[in-house]
Amino acid sequence: QVQLVESGGGLVQAGGSLRLSCTASGRTFSSYAMGWFRQAPGKEREFVAAITQSFGNTYYADSVKGRFTISRDNAKNTVYLQMNSLKPEDTAVYYCAADRWFIAAKVADRHEYNYWGQGTQVTVSS
Repeated sequence: QVQLVESGGGLVQAGGSLRLSCTASGRTFSSYAMGWFRQAPGKEREFVAAITQSFGNTYYADSVKGRFTISRDNAKNTVYLQMNSLKPEDTAVYYCAADRWFIAAKVADRHEYNYWGQGTQVTVSS
């Protein structure tokens, strides 16, 4: 079991930056693949980025590639999402997710993640 708590959301102007954090409980954080998803009003929850357990391989949605960076600090049980050059279409609730098993072909499938945080709101004004 792992519990996830996100922080760092807020209101920012277009072109600005935010860094989201997700801190996990427990002593086995390093054995979990971590992901970030987001959900805008009236839309499906969509994949944003993921990072693997062992080698820290990263994966990104095309819509955020080159603007967002996912990273993890296993000593702090924390995964980060650095978001630069934010756009109004990035406005959403951002969720942290975790799972012990990682399959690269399913990295963007939210059903592959068993643990979720409560979400943090990110609003980008134009």
